[in-house]
Amino acid sequence: MSNLSAAQLDAVAHLMAEAGTPTAGPLEAVLIAGGRSNLTYAITDGARRWVLRTPPLAGRTASAHDVAREHRVTAALMGTDVPVADAVLIHEAEDVLGVPFTVSAFVDGVAIRTQADLATYDDQGLAVVMDSMLTTLATLHRVDHVAVGLGSFGRPDGYAARQLRRWSGQWETVGDQRLDSLAQEVAAKLAAAVPEQRSTSVVHGDYRIDNALLVAPGSPDAGTVAAVVDWELSTIGDPIADVAMMCAYRHPCFDLVIGAPSAWTSQRLPTVEDLAAGYERVGGVALDDWDFHQALGCYKVAVISAGIDHRRRAGSGTGPGFDTAGQAVEPYLELARSSVLTA
Repeated sequence: MSNLSAAQLDAVAHLMAEAGTPTAGPLEAVLIAGGRSNLTYAITDGARRWVLRTPPLAGRTASAHDVAREHRVTAALMGTDVPVADAVLIHEAEDVLGVPFTVSAFVDGVAIRTQADLATYDDQGLAVVMDSMLTTLATLHRVDHVAVGLGSFGRPDGYAARQLRRWSGQWETVGDQRLDSLAQEVAAKLAAAVPEQRSTSVVHGDYRIDNALLVAPGSPDAGTVAAVVDWELSTIGDPIADVAMMCAYRHPCFDLVIGAPSAWTSQRLPTVEDLAAGYERVGGVALDDWDFHQALGCYKVAVISAGIDHRRRAGSGTGPGFDTAGQAVEPYLELARSSVLTA
C-alpha cells in the first residue's frame, strides 16, 4: 500500500504525459520496502511500471534527500556505460505531493539487502556479483563528467574538505549531544589531515550492494549490475571517497543501520583490503591517502546513522533500522578516530 491518493497519482500521470511518457490508465502505487532516507514507490498503469522517489515528509535535513540531484546525474549517465534507470520526470515544486519528486523507468532487477538474500547465491555467482560491482564503480569514475553535461554538478577540487564541512554541519542538526565531544575530536583530526586531491570524477556517494539492482538468475548476464540506484549523495569529487564509503559499510555495526543482518557485512564478501585491491585491479584510480579516506567514510556513516535516528525521533520513520541506527553512531565515530590517527 502507499499513502499517495488517487488525485495525487492523477497529477503525476498528467506531468508524465507532459514529459513525453503518457500512461495507459490510472496509476497505482506501492511503497517499496527498504530505503531509510528517500521514499521509493513502484507505480503502474497496469501495462508498464515506473519508480517514483520523494524525500521524507518530516525530519528532512538541509542538502539531504536530494531527488533533483538523483535525476540530473542519472539523466546525464543514460548515454554512458554506467547502468542506470532511465530518467523520466523531475518535479521540484511541492504542489503535487507536498515534496519534490522524480519518476524513472522501472528496472526489473534483483535487490540484495540482507544475508538471507545473499544466501541464494553460491560462491561462483557471488564472485560475478562482486566483480561487476567493482567494474561498474571503476567505469563510473572514468566517465568524463564535463562531456556528459555535469561540468557544473559540483566543484572539481577540495572534495574531502567540503565533505567534512557538510557532514559536520549535518551533525550539528542531527547529532547526539552526548557524543558531541567525540564527534568534534574526529572532525578536528580529519581537518588537520586533509590530503591533496589527485583525481576527480562523478562520485556516487553511497555505493554498496543494496544500492544496485542485479540481472536475475537464469539470464546470460546473471549477477551483473543492471542499474545503480540511490544517487541522492552524488556529486563531482574524489573517486577514492566512493571506495572508502563502500568499505566503511563493511563493518558489522552497519547491521544496526539496516536493522537486519546486512548482505554487505557478510563474511562471504571480500574484505576491505580485497575490495580496495579489486577496485584498483579493474581499472580504478590509485587509492592514495587510504587511511584518511577510510576515516572520513566512517565519520560520514556515523552522521548518516544519527540522521536516521533523528528522523525516527521526528516521527518520519519506523521499522527495521530506525530504532537501532542510533546505536551505530558511537562505534563509527570510534572507527573514524582510530583510522585518522594512523593516517
